[in-house]
Amino acid sequence: MAMAANEIEALIKAALPDAAVKIDDLAGDGDHYAATVVSETFRGLSRVRQHQIVYAALRGRMGGELHALALQTSAPT
Repeated sequence: MAMAANEIEALIKAALPDAAVKIDDLAGDGDHYAATVVSETFRGLSRVRQHQIVYAALRGRMGGELHALALQTSAPT
């Protein structure tokens, strides 16, 4: 079962309330997305740790309901 972009955004914002989140459906199939997440929480953290935080926010849906998610994360400039 596919996930809607607004569901992905809501899960990320629930975990990172200050985040600016942009979700793009790459294939139009609800399974392949790109997400850009900008949050102060990421400041000083490695890119790997930033991605781990986003994956944790998705509460186990990665690899199931959500097949692929290309992530770009950063702290605000």
